[in-house]
Amino acid sequence: MAKVPNPWDNNDNNPWEGNDKPVNKPKVTDFTKIKKPDGFEFKWQWGVVLVLLVWLASGFYQVQPNEEGVVLRFGAYERTTDAGLHYHLPYPIETVEKVNITQERSINLGMVEAYDASNTASLAGSRNAYYRDELKTFNESHMLTGDENIVDINLTIVWRIENAKDYLFNMQSPDQTVRVAAQSVLREIVGQSEMMPIISGDRGKVEDETKEELQKVLNEFGSGIKIVRVKLQKADPPKQVVDAFNEVQRAKADMERFKNEAEAYRNEILPKARGEAAQRLQNAEAYKQAVVNKAQGDAERFLSVYNAYKQGKNVTSKRLYLETMEDVLAKSNKVIIDPSAKGSNVVPYLPLDKLQKKQGE
Repeated sequence: MAKVPNPWDNNDNNPWEGNDKPVNKPKVTDFTKIKKPDGFEFKWQWGVVLVLLVWLASGFYQVQPNEEGVVLRFGAYERTTDAGLHYHLPYPIETVEKVNITQERSINLGMVEAYDASNTASLAGSRNAYYRDELKTFNESHMLTGDENIVDINLTIVWRIENAKDYLFNMQSPDQTVRVAAQSVLREIVGQSEMMPIISGDRGKVEDETKEELQKVLNEFGSGIKIVRVKLQKADPPKQVVDAFNEVQRAKADMERFKNEAEAYRNEILPKARGEAAQRLQNAEAYKQAVVNKAQGDAERFLSVYNAYKQGKNVTSKRLYLETMEDVLAKSNKVIIDPSAKGSNVVPYLPLDKLQKKQGE
């Protein structure tokens, strides 16, 4: 068997002895000496500049007239901008949230939307959701008044964003917040009022008080929400007693009608009665004056007669006798004929008055 030569037996082949150069040195390529294509370094620099310019230009933003822009720096509030063209540091340093501050949003209390019966695929689910919402609105709309009656109220609240910063940072669920606050305020106002003024027409007062108190509550929250208006859509007694309530209302309407008719008759008869009373007073005053004047005249005449009587008693007595007999005989139906006048030229008496009376009978 042939002996395999050991490479270490030959000192000439020992890589660590007698030879300064290592055996089988790997070949290393120097990439730094490779020549780059013409213009490569120039294009790379301009590309970086272009990307940087695009990134910086992304900070321009436009705010519409009906919006406010809220600039956030690393998620924290930085500033609020009005309508127009503005600039913020590019993302992710700064971002902007645009909020519509003129759009009016509405919330209905005590109202339930009817389900779509034509959609048979989801009819059962729609019915279940409808009945759940109806039960919810029943509890939401029925309120206890100050005189311990129950009233069914439907209310619409219209609101908009007034302060974009407060709205974004202080409100997590604005619709729910407005709804809950409105329920609380409305229940307090209804609980301090009687049922009839709310139902019969004093709704404007309830609307104004609800709007004012609700705005105070939202301001305390720092919500950034402004209540535009509150509209009381319905204020009726519950369905279970609505018939009896309508009867009472009709009776009250009749009472009011009778009252108005009586008031109209009173306004008509009183001036007439006052006029008649004034006329009677005037007549009485005139009669009084006439009686007084007549009495004064009679008294003066009596005094003058008395004075004349004192001066000539016989003459005055005879004249008074004749005047008295003249008055008495003028009112008498008897005719006295002097019997001594027989045979004289006296015309016989003919009782024409008695003959006319008999003919009239």
